[in-house]
Amino acid sequence: MAEILVLYYSTHGATRQMAQLIARGIESVPGASARLRTVPRVSSVCEATEPAIPEAGAPYVEIADLQECCGLALGSPTRYGNMAAPMKYFWDSTISEWLKGTLVGKPACVFTSSGTMHGGNESTLLTMMLPLLHHGMLILGTPYTENALLSTRTGGTPYGVSHVAGTESNWPISEEERLLCLAQGKRLAQVALKLRAEA
Repeated sequence: MAEILVLYYSTHGATRQMAQLIARGIESVPGASARLRTVPRVSSVCEATEPAIPEAGAPYVEIADLQECCGLALGSPTRYGNMAAPMKYFWDSTISEWLKGTLVGKPACVFTSSGTMHGGNESTLLTMMLPLLHHGMLILGTPYTENALLSTRTGGTPYGVSHVAGTESNWPISEEERLLCLAQGKRLAQVALKLRAEA
């Protein structure tokens, strides 16, 4: 079974819901399974700590998850057009895996959620690609052959799936966003399996 890591950070739940939909898309491909993981919050207060096991959602990511996966879907809410600090903090700690080439040649895609339509979705997706490119990963976008990308009035970009959550972070994932999440997961799994077969 080809395991694909779906790594996300979520504060209000939308990015977690997107991760779950992408995981469903991955698991719709025979021979592929999704491994959902998250990262702990970071704090400017040195004494603040997170529990060893999250209270809800997926377990925290470990370096072994990067080593064992054959593909990666990376998700974060937007923070001023960039990934959230907890996700950036995790990637800043992966130097040893960068030196080893752990992720070289593995396919990856990115996804995000923001409060507004022009809240930095596209720049967040692009900046999330940067550490993955440094790790030698093969970046997959969302092609316009996905009809939902052409018809969406909410989230969705060629750089990866996006969601518009509203300023109160309470807008549900739209039908187009749902379809794009499923399609992105399916495409990632299909490419991962093809690359694995050729290796």
